[in-house]
Amino acid sequence: MTRRTVRIAMNGVTGRMGYRQHLVRSLLAIREQGGLDLGDGDVLWPEPVLVGRREHALREIAERHGLADVSTDLDAVLADDSIDIYFDAQVTSARACAIKQAVAAGKHIYTEKPTATDLAGALELARLSEAAGIKHGVVQDKIFLPGLLKLKRLVDGGFFGEILSVRGEFGYWVFEGDWQEAQRPSWNYRAEDGGGIVVDMFPHWEYVLRELFGRVTSVTAQVATHIPRRWDERGKPYATTADDSAYAIFQLEGGAVAQINSSWAVRVMRDELVEFQVDGTDGSAVAGLRRCRAQHRSATPKPVWNPDLPATECFRDQWQEVPDNGEFENAFKAQWELFLRHVALDEPYRRDLLAGARGVQLAELGLKSSAEGRRFDVPELSL
Repeated sequence: MTRRTVRIAMNGVTGRMGYRQHLVRSLLAIREQGGLDLGDGDVLWPEPVLVGRREHALREIAERHGLADVSTDLDAVLADDSIDIYFDAQVTSARACAIKQAVAAGKHIYTEKPTATDLAGALELARLSEAAGIKHGVVQDKIFLPGLLKLKRLVDGGFFGEILSVRGEFGYWVFEGDWQEAQRPSWNYRAEDGGGIVVDMFPHWEYVLRELFGRVTSVTAQVATHIPRRWDERGKPYATTADDSAYAIFQLEGGAVAQINSSWAVRVMRDELVEFQVDGTDGSAVAGLRRCRAQHRSATPKPVWNPDLPATECFRDQWQEVPDNGEFENAFKAQWELFLRHVALDEPYRRDLLAGARGVQLAELGLKSSAEGRRFDVPELSL
């Protein structure tokens, strides 16, 4: 067995997503399984190099997990020829500048989304990376979730017939931070720091809809800031300048219509924090993070509307559970493994910085739709 080491500069691992999903549940999980099997006796061994502004926090994480390298000097890390990949999970406003530095240093790029604060910046990153001849990828974790993998199985198997519509509900109540600690960082609610639910979630909806049902061809959106005042990590009140809720209609290529509500000001009355209902001529399905339930045309009951009598049937019991039919990896880890194989073996990989730019484009047009009160076409992007 030959072990090949890939050194990965990880910028932003002191944050919740960077630490929990990308470091612990992805790269360290790959190490715990003995590395990534590349075939023919080769194993890829990821070696994280922790990068950030708070040295004490980086060292505490490194000591907790037996890692050797930390740095607060991004320039020095990028100048190190032994670094193969630069990963970014910083706040959105800091991301594009750091990625440009990494591209100029010849590093492969893997990054959280959104890749930039506007479409022009996102396209610039994609074009610079292509010109530099490096490998580049964007996190698109939702498509690797068990519930959506089961939903894709139904789509690919022709279960729905003609798909008519998609209805999505995402969100939960994020505490304001005064009498209960908020579950999300305060920068998420400041537009000047790259916050807002549209820039956070519309990039997700872009690739979920594209990969499962067809690309988005137009968008109509209404955004809102329902909670105008919140309290930050130090307990100080601040005015929220970013949207915390968005209500959108997406026209899809092929004719289906998707409606997705996204909110950090909604209390959950559904089985999972995100659910998608897909209705087609031959069947319907409801998929969340892990579960997927289906109802075929031949097994569809015949409900009758009668407001004068109470319902005697339990509608949830009329759906069939879609079986796992396999084991599902952590979504972030699954995508990390695909990207690492892309870097090591040059295997095909389509979730690149151009795909990331499409997500930024949809968010930008969604905000513009809300501001101007009209629908916008979503043109296909190219380099």
